Amino acid sequence: MTKQTFLAELSEKLSDLPKEDLREQLSFYSEMIDDLKEEGFSEEETFQKIGSADEVAERVISEYRLSESAPETAKPNRRVRPWVIVLLAVGSPIWLSLLIAALSVALSLYITLWSLIISFWAVVLAIAGCSAYGIASAAVFAFQGDFPRCIAMLGMGIFGIGCSILLFLGCVAASRGVVRLTVKIVLGIKNLITGRGRNK
Repeated sequence: MTKQTFLAELSEKLSDLPKEDLREQLSFYSEMIDDLKEEGFSEEETFQKIGSADEVAERVISEYRLSESAPETAKPNRRVRPWVIVLLAVGSPIWLSLLIAALSVALSLYITLWSLIISFWAVVLAIAGCSAYGIASAAVFAFQGDFPRCIAMLGMGIFGIGCSILLFLGCVAASRGVVRLTVKIVLGIKNLITGRGRNK
């Protein structure tokens, strides 16, 4: 079974769910499959761990029914007591400052991560440009009859192209990793805000 087949079957079996929940489930299992493959599991091993589309659909539907009935039983416990509100208000100068500081640090780290990725791409472009210049220079030296310099520049140009290809592949992998991390962070924040996170 392939990832696309599994997700298509799962989508069909969960078609009664609201569209947003269906999208969330498909995204979750798509990421799970990708993560297991990255850990070195074969497709067969991956789907043995996850289960068949029928098993997963049963699990999701049962969890969905539980989550639908949970708010009614949990409503009495959701009442916020007055002393909690007072403590939150009195302690707000401390916890709010700490929260802002933590968010600032997290945002700085995230921006630094993207800055590194952009720097790596700049290095790749610089090496590729130097390689192209080296090959062009080799052609000029060959035209002038200066063959030792021609060979030297040609060798440097070819070496630079090889390095830039390797660095390009590394940058693509790093960029994909950061994009995946971004998606997970966004989904995590969304689940935290909406309170729809599920223990899977």
